[in-house]
Amino acid sequence: MANQVSPSFSTERHAVLTRRVRFLVAATIVYNLVEAVVAISAGTIASSTALIGFGLDSLIEVSSAAAVAWQFSARDAATRQARERRALRGIAVSFFALALYVTVDALRALIAADTAETSVPGIVLAAASVVIMPFLSLAQRRAGRELGSATAVADSKQTLLCSYLSAALLVGLLANALLGWAWADPVVALLIAALAVKEGREAWRGDACCAPGGIALAMQPATSGDDACGCEPGCSCCS
Repeated sequence: MANQVSPSFSTERHAVLTRRVRFLVAATIVYNLVEAVVAISAGTIASSTALIGFGLDSLIEVSSAAAVAWQFSARDAATRQARERRALRGIAVSFFALALYVTVDALRALIAADTAETSVPGIVLAAASVVIMPFLSLAQRRAGRELGSATAVADSKQTLLCSYLSAALLVGLLANALLGWAWADPVVALLIAALAVKEGREAWRGDACCAPGGIALAMQPATSGDDACGCEPGCSCCS
């Protein structure tokens, strides 16, 4: 009995994690809006389709974070849980939209062999995103896993995926500026698009977090391969 967590502490911890997720989602939305404005402006000036595409991707990330913000805008836990399925579907759609856009833009860039001017603001923005976005993703994923929120975990994956895209953009911009390799960015972007499809499928079927408060347990019956908390092999809350 001494090792059990008291109900009052559990409730207090739940409230703390809920506020943390709300803060992280708000920070993600604000950062991505600024990122979109800077990227699209710098991309237009430098005639860089990669930068413009990155800015549009930031808007897609805003839509994903907005789905989580909508879910966590509810004050009571029951309403938040009831909204989780729809929010997860919204996040899944944003993954698919990201994959579609990145694929089309990358193929177009490869076929047209586009070359862009060097963009110092674009390089600085991509470098900043490579540093900032993983921290936002990790913090939200930890809070989401402990809280048992499939949507918070799924959105943290979206944020991490965007950090990969930032790294690809940075490599592409530097390769274009220093070596003249215009093909580097679209090739890496195609790999990221494939990952986005995978994450989108997981979010669509609710395979984002199996913690006891998330909807994954309600959507999928436990199997003999599950662990004590209901995680199945390959579930993101187990990795």
